[in-house]
Amino acid sequence: MTLDKNFDPAAIEARWYEHWETKGLFRPERDDREPFTIVNPPPNVTGSLHIGHALDNTLQDIIIRHERLKGKDALWVVGMDHAGIATQMVVERQMNERQQKRTDFTREEFVAKVWEWKEESGGTITGQLRRLGCSMDWSNERFTMDEGMNEAVLKVFVDLYNDGLIYRDKRLVNWDPALKTAISDLEVETVDTKGSFWHFKYPLADGVKLADGRDYIEVATTRPETMLADMAVAVHPSDERYKSVVGKEVVLPITGRRVPIVADEHADPELGSGAVKITPGHDFNDFEVGKRAGFAAGEMLNMLDGEANVCQTADGLVPDEFIGLHRFRKDGVNGARELVVKRLKEQGFLIPHIVKSKDGEESELDAEPRTIATPFGDRGGVVIEPWLTDQWYVDAETLAQPAIEAVRDGSIEIVPKTWEKTYFNWMENIQPWCVSRQLWWGHRIPAWYGPKIIDGNLHNGREGTDFLPHHFVAKDEAAALEQATSYYASGGFLVENMDAVLVRSQNESFNSLIPAIWQDEDVLDTWFSSALWPFGTLGWPEQTDDLKRHYPNDLLISGFDILFFWDARMAMQGIKMMGEVPWKRLYLHGLVRAEDGSKMSKSKGNVVDPLGLIDQYGADALRFFMAAMESQGRDIKMDDKRVEGYRNFATKLWNASRFCEVNGIGASKTLAAPDASLPVNRWIISEVVETQQALDKALADLRFDAAANTIYHFTWDRFCDWYLELIKPVLQGEDASAADETRIVAGWVLDQIIVMLHPFMPFITEELWHAMAAENGGREYDLIVAKWPEPKAAVDAQAKAEIDWLIKLVSEVRSTKVELNIAPGTKMTAHVRDGDDDLLAKIARQNAALDRVGRLETISFDPAPEGASAQIVVDGATYVLPLAGAIDVDAEKGRLNKALEAAQKEAKSLSGRLGNPNFVEKAKPEAVEKARADLADKEAEAERLQAAIDRLG
Repeated sequence: MTLDKNFDPAAIEARWYEHWETKGLFRPERDDREPFTIVNPPPNVTGSLHIGHALDNTLQDIIIRHERLKGKDALWVVGMDHAGIATQMVVERQMNERQQKRTDFTREEFVAKVWEWKEESGGTITGQLRRLGCSMDWSNERFTMDEGMNEAVLKVFVDLYNDGLIYRDKRLVNWDPALKTAISDLEVETVDTKGSFWHFKYPLADGVKLADGRDYIEVATTRPETMLADMAVAVHPSDERYKSVVGKEVVLPITGRRVPIVADEHADPELGSGAVKITPGHDFNDFEVGKRAGFAAGEMLNMLDGEANVCQTADGLVPDEFIGLHRFRKDGVNGARELVVKRLKEQGFLIPHIVKSKDGEESELDAEPRTIATPFGDRGGVVIEPWLTDQWYVDAETLAQPAIEAVRDGSIEIVPKTWEKTYFNWMENIQPWCVSRQLWWGHRIPAWYGPKIIDGNLHNGREGTDFLPHHFVAKDEAAALEQATSYYASGGFLVENMDAVLVRSQNESFNSLIPAIWQDEDVLDTWFSSALWPFGTLGWPEQTDDLKRHYPNDLLISGFDILFFWDARMAMQGIKMMGEVPWKRLYLHGLVRAEDGSKMSKSKGNVVDPLGLIDQYGADALRFFMAAMESQGRDIKMDDKRVEGYRNFATKLWNASRFCEVNGIGASKTLAAPDASLPVNRWIISEVVETQQALDKALADLRFDAAANTIYHFTWDRFCDWYLELIKPVLQGEDASAADETRIVAGWVLDQIIVMLHPFMPFITEELWHAMAAENGGREYDLIVAKWPEPKAAVDAQAKAEIDWLIKLVSEVRSTKVELNIAPGTKMTAHVRDGDDDLLAKIARQNAALDRVGRLETISFDPAPEGASAQIVVDGATYVLPLAGAIDVDAEKGRLNKALEAAQKEAKSLSGRLGNPNFVEKAKPEAVEKARADLADKEAEAERLQAAIDRLG
């Protein structure tokens, strides 16, 4: 097999991936080896590979390939998340295109259609992960709604409920009126929108007045419609303006509701009037104020239905003209917000906002224009409404305590350590976790409802009684019916839903002694199931061999943006259900940002498609870019030129391998370093030893940038640029023994490079691994399951010193030629001052390399002839290079002085511009940065030119 002249990533990537997967090489049989386990953050079944996925999965693959090469039983668990909201939206959108809607079908029929979609169209991202080169255990791919995970989810829910850690409660949630479901904080996007800030008068009741004589309290709001459900006005306890009226009441305009004035530190005396309207049922801060004021959640007023249209409050005080209106203007039709403002203005309760023109003329506006940070649902696309509903909650505060302690005592190591503070702050202030979602696609909550028994009576909604539910939490219907039988003594009758109960209860032949029970129609938050990923994917609740062997996992790699939504919840659930932490280390990487540092977004048009980069530069180049740019605690700025540069790096290695192939250098037959006598070979073996040690340390420390740069610089700088150049005279010389030794060493070194580079660039390395052995009967095994380097050699300090001296001398000669405008191929002589016998011996040993590579045809210890010369100093010895015949010294001095003058002039101009405060403060930041970079370049150029002039004397 002869390597093609040109490196073409597309020609090798698909072929090798199929080979690896078909042969089962992502999970070779190694039951007798030390296990190493990573679980992949499960991407959404609806998802496509984005640049963040490319980073996250590249880092994981680097680690898993490294551990596999080290001989471990390396397991990378892979699977997909059922993505409740996203998937249901996709399927409903398809239905809408066929003039259908979800409610045209039964729940079971709709769920069946989602499964059909999943099998036909879901999982696009799994093929894209393959293109990236991810060596996951596809033979055991999991899904958060597969049978095993479903069993795990039900067991965890029931166990947590039985332990008092899951409960039903009435609290505020982020409600998406478009999707008609509660959503998590992660699914809320805050967007700056143009809005208004209204000021109103709330009349004091019973003739009470403030100390300044006013008979009202001024309040302000960006959501005037919520005043229909106001329940209090809060003032700060120390605010002297309102001390006399704390405990008194105001009478709300429009509704006439009397509400108390309460003292609460939530009110800021320095902000506005210092008084705040409190709507506990529609604002998260107000909810807490309401609780402190003594309002139970069940007493808090709700004025909106699930579509954010106005409904009647429990006290019946909302006027009829508001009922049914949307919360604010929608589809060109005014809503409750607009009507509230109109009525308050008509009744004299609106305090106008006064503005002045440039001429000093005053005018009135209904409200102060403001830019407001507004929460939107990331999928529904509408403003989120804090809404008071009955939902299922996890007691996260209790579960968080062992997870906090696990980080404190080192059971879980967070890398970088700087994220610990953020982790502790969130966990120590954690709120109850709402886990119910109003969807059909997902894990249906294993809870059933029936009428509650109070004083021996069933509260089933008949004969004027309120329906009060009692719930039964069980793993299945049979267990729920068993609980119902125990509770009611007469058993229970399963029906589909609450509507069926109402129909049944209206039937005169209905036997009220056998109550109907029905299952909760909600499903669990997607994060609930993914929190079980580290053990649920290994077979739990069954005590499988995989579970015993691979739990706890060794490492989790995750973006910092899901530290709370996924990572922390895995820590809580893992410790609770397994008694051990889910993973020993947690690595948090940054985000991939646009080239200018801004966040990528479709609206900005700066989103980068990783598949496009793979098409253009190859997967290996993209992977290496991700690794090289991943610096702990920092985000990555996307840079196509850097990706192109790493494609060039791959091409450099390809061409170096072709050079080896042409010169009779093939695959090595030993794991240990071969014997070597030549300094250049002893030097490169030492370089391998140091590179492998540095690489292992960097990967152990999860310093991906350091690891990538270590193998990059060794491969490009030491091996390709220097070693291959330095051995050309040996390979082409007359000493056959030296040439044979060099071929063996060079083949061994190339093997080490291929193996060490494999975790970063798996495709090109696998291709080269086999190509370099083609002439010797091929390899015994594929690179993906080869052995990590074990040189079993010490660093040869003497050889390193000699070759480092050689490299420095040749580099100085080359730099001098560039500075003095001497053609690179010009042969020169050197005269040594301050040399010794050791230097003389080194020069003799390296004479061929100095001539061939350094273009120094002679090096003499005799004094240099009179005339112009350049001097360079290397390791204390001075080398004088006569310039007669090489250049016109006077002409070169003139050229250099002219260039120096121009560089200094430009540097002075740039320095003056940067010293001008007007430029620095008013110019665009990128313009200032460019000026600084240009100044640094010109100053460096001037310094280089001055050094060249000094060389000429």
